[in-house]
Amino acid sequence: MIRAAFATALLASLLTGALASAGPATAEAPAFGLPLDCRIGETCFVQNYVDEDPGPGWRDHACGRLSYDGHDGTDFRLPDYTAMDKGVAVLAAGAGTVLRVRDGMEDVNVNVIGRDTVMKVGGGNAVIIEHGDGWQTAYLHMKRGSVAVTPGQRVEAGQRLGEVGLSGLTEFPHLHFGVRHNGAVVDPFVGQQPFTACGQAMKPLWNAATAQALAYRPTAGLGAGFATSRVPEAEPARHGEFAGETLTGDSPMLVLWSDIMGVRDGDIQRVRILDGNGRALFDNSKGITGDKAAWFAYQGLKRPASGWPKGPYQGIVTLTRDGKTVVTLERRLELR
Repeated sequence: MIRAAFATALLASLLTGALASAGPATAEAPAFGLPLDCRIGETCFVQNYVDEDPGPGWRDHACGRLSYDGHDGTDFRLPDYTAMDKGVAVLAAGAGTVLRVRDGMEDVNVNVIGRDTVMKVGGGNAVIIEHGDGWQTAYLHMKRGSVAVTPGQRVEAGQRLGEVGLSGLTEFPHLHFGVRHNGAVVDPFVGQQPFTACGQAMKPLWNAATAQALAYRPTAGLGAGFATSRVPEAEPARHGEFAGETLTGDSPMLVLWSDIMGVRDGDIQRVRILDGNGRALFDNSKGITGDKAAWFAYQGLKRPASGWPKGPYQGIVTLTRDGKTVVTLERRLELR
């Protein structure tokens, strides 16, 4: 997982001089709205929260594992690159004045271009907003050419700032949303009081509707699909290369792939492929070792000597944890 903390020098060029204008503490904390135009749990997902562990380990505000050491913001990820290409708007979480912007950086997975290439501008294309009384928000990794505001511009809550992208120090399309008060990082799920123990009372900085939409989800299915001509790999699948797969009489394989976030050590993934009569052509379960921020996997079968039986085919992926199903993904495919 990429270590791209808002608190580090990665944003130095954006934040220079900005914190000096922070004013005295306000009696009432802001109530932020969702910083991107999506449906949580359907078209976007919270991949990482602020790291609340003061030591070398990490934990999120729910004492889960959706964070990493030193992470100081909330990562709202898109399910794949196709969603990014279509465009998902980044929105101002509250009214304020634009302090800094950056645009022009390429949208590319850091594993392709190398960490050293973007280390000094790890936040990528970004917008920083001053909300008054020392409150600031940061919107990082935006899409190249999408930034729609300028320094000094007044913006209202919900106003479009740009689009979610893949710029800077990142491996997947997402918006890193950071909150600071008088220069100190604040977890919007916890509030201004320090995090001291699991289960403590929280005073989140989200407005009521947003807080409800952002109910904690430790695990989610990002996507799934069939592959019939070649073994699927994560990056091509996330770019939509298997979206148009068809099954013909001479297709060499019938493989079901899935992409799941928040997988934990000991989870069990079951993959089933059923024929048109509901009979299982393939049914296999695998135990997962180690926590996975995102888990891409595939299972399936080769073409039988007698050819493929009549469809349609149904693929079902389930992830179970402690005997309970936490993710179900289903896909269908016709025989042509």
